[in-house]
Formats: sequence, C-alpha cells, structure tokens
Amino acid sequence: MDAVLLARIQFALTIGFHYIFPPITIGMAWIIVAMLHRAGRSSDALDLQVARFWIKVFALSFAVGVATGITMEFQFGTNWADYSRFVGDIFGAPLAAEGILAFFLESSFLGVLLFGEKKVSPRCYRFAALMVAIGSTLSGFWIIAANSWQQTPAGFEMVDGRPRLTSFIDAVFNPSTLPRFCHAIDGALITGSFFVVGLSAWLLLRRRHVEFARRSAAIALVVGLVASAAQIGLGHWHAVQVARDQPAKLAAFEGLWETQRNAPLTLVGIPDAEGEQTRHAIGIPGLLSLLVGLSTETEVKGLKEFRPEDRPPLFLPFWSWRAMVGLGFYFVAFSALGVFLWWRRRLVDFKPYQYLALITIPLPIITNELGWISAEVGRQPWVVQGLLRTAQAHSPLVPAGQIVFSILLLCAVYALLFAVWIYVLRRKLLRGPDQVAPVDQATAAAAVTP
Repeated sequence: MDAVLLARIQFALTIGFHYIFPPITIGMAWIIVAMLHRAGRSSDALDLQVARFWIKVFALSFAVGVATGITMEFQFGTNWADYSRFVGDIFGAPLAAEGILAFFLESSFLGVLLFGEKKVSPRCYRFAALMVAIGSTLSGFWIIAANSWQQTPAGFEMVDGRPRLTSFIDAVFNPSTLPRFCHAIDGALITGSFFVVGLSAWLLLRRRHVEFARRSAAIALVVGLVASAAQIGLGHWHAVQVARDQPAKLAAFEGLWETQRNAPLTLVGIPDAEGEQTRHAIGIPGLLSLLVGLSTETEVKGLKEFRPEDRPPLFLPFWSWRAMVGLGFYFVAFSALGVFLWWRRRLVDFKPYQYLALITIPLPIITNELGWISAEVGRQPWVVQGLLRTAQAHSPLVPAGQIVFSILLLCAVYALLFAVWIYVLRRKLLRGPDQVAPVDQATAAAAVTP
C-alpha cells in the first residue's frame, strides 16, 4: 500500500482515539466547577460527594487522554518529518505555550483537587477546580490555534521555501482560530455534560445512589442545554468563516459544483466527483447564500472554480458534515427534554429517557470526530492550506510495512487501554460517591463570604 495513505490512516486512528478524552475532560472540568460552587453554598454533604466523585472520574479520563496524546505527537517526527520541518518555526511558540501556560496549570491544580481537599480552605479548593477548567480550556485553545494556522495561515513570510513567523499574534489569531475554538469548546461542554447525564442515568436504571445521580444529572443537563443551544450560533459563525476563507471546503460540504447566487442548501444527495455533479440532490433554494451572506444574492463558489487536483474528497466531508449538524439539533431536543423532566420531578422515574441518555453518551463523541473529519478531510489535498500538500509532508524513509506494524500494535494497545478505562469507570460507578462528613455551618458561611 501507499506509505502516505498508511501514515494518514495511522494518524487518523491515533488522533481519533485521543480525541475521545479531551472533550470529556474539558466539559467535565466546568461542570465540576459548578458542582463545587453549589457545594460551597450549601450545608448538604451530598453536594460535596457529587463533586468529589466526578473529580475522580475526571482524573481517570485525563490520565488516558495524556497517554494517548503523547503517542500522537511522536508521529510528527516519525511519519511526518517533512511536515515537522516545514511548520517548525511556526508551531514551536504555540505548542510551548500550551505546555507552560495550560497543561502545567491544569495538572498542578488537579493535584490539589485530588490530594489537597483537607489541606486547603474550601475557597482555595474551588479556586483549584476553576484553574483546572481554565487550564484545560487554554490547552484546547493553543492546540486549536496551531491547527487553525494550517487551515488559514497568517503572520508569516516564506524564507527558503519555509514559513517563518513574523507576527505571533497574527499567527495565533488567524482567521479561523476563534470560531473553531468556540465551536470546539462548546462541543466539549456538550460532551462532558452528556457523559455525566448518561452515567447518572445508568445508576438510576439500576436504582443505585439515586439522589446522587439525580443531582449530578440535573447540573449536567442545564449545562448541556445551554451549550447545545449555543452551538447553533457558534456552528453558523464557523460555517460563515469557512465560506469566506476556505470556499473549496464549503463547496465539498454542500456538494456544490457551480458558482452561483441563490445557492441551495443541500439536504441530501450523492456527490459524483467524476461526473462533477451531485446526483438526486434535494435542497432548499437560496438558503446557503442566505446563511453565509445574509442575502440570497450572495455568491457561493462551486467546486468547478478549483482545479481537480486542488479539490477536497467529497464523500467523507459531505456526509460527516450532515451527520454532525443533524446530531447537533438532536442534542438540543434531548437536553431540553431532560431539563423539562427534571423540572417536573420525573427524571428519576421516567425510564425511557434514562435509556435514551445511556444511548446518547457516545453521540457527542462521535459528533466531535465527525467535525474533525469534516475539517481535516475538507482541506485536502493540503496539510497547510495553499502551502504544503499532504503528499509532500510525509517521511519518505519510513516504509509501508513498518507503518502497518505500528498500526496493528497501536490498535491492540488502545483496545486494551479503552477496556481498562471502561472497567475502572464501571467500578467507580458501582461503588458510588465517597461518604463525607456534614459541612460545618461556620465553615460553609466563611467559604461563601466575599
């Protein structure tokens, strides 16, 4: 097989597995902040039990995410050496900032959350949770900023065939960084909240730790509803940015071949690259132009504007985009129903919703993966848009056989790691929250005093 294709498959497998965990932990970090805030304002020991339990689940998922992230980064020096040399002058600064300003902050204060509850004041303990949440979010920002530079390069000049950084601010805040960051972090909030809701529903179905599960689900459902509703606007913002800066990608999303005004929003169809058409297309006339430019007269570029060798693949971006958007609207309905059941005090007893919540656990994770597929496959054949093609970025000295062996080895290790994660997670759920002493009224009052 082609070594470049195998290297791409290996990277897709490793980053796809790794990307299960950062959205879970980023979303959970902010939910834990809300849980500890509630515990600090009440004298109910169960509120502290709720927060303490999910901190341990967070730590478990965080550890797996770190392990899988290290493996992913090694591939830059093995399978993608030419790419690493090309972007090294640009990526050094944001990746260093991620390690120093984000990962260090997150991991240091996580130690306080895990081991310092009895050694610091309640206010300091809540501050540590806030720092973990900020650190995890900042970590996502620096990674997304680096990836966004590949999508919309800025703040550089070409010197001897390589980009050299001229403006750190322009490179970090390139045209796609902020919409992609907000879109991804909001997706993480959805993922973390539905993860907590789903595991709480599992406990409710088994009638174990019922009040603990109810309180956990209630907080997470509110976060999930707000985040799901916000994603509609954030997703639209990102789509408008793609239309402006990466028109070939948007055309692939929509299966749009002809540059036109009053461009339709395609609902379904069968993209045909050879025939340069989308067969059996069903769409809404004018809606794509209206969405990206607030007018049906907005011109939207079609794929025929670009040379065939510069066009993205069609099947994966076209269908992953639709599945992602469809699931996004499902998340709004799911979380709204959950908040309604909680408000009507039926969340504990309404088993159909509990089963639905259990089934929904993997759906935000799948949606994150679909978004990543849309973004990365949609910019092909470029690994750095307009500057470096994917076929020019691999390590020419790594043979296909070695890549196949490493793929098989990684699949085996990841399968084992995932099984261990599920096993430990199940044991923690069955054991439930640790018992804590009732919160002293004087301590609680001091904790909430400004």
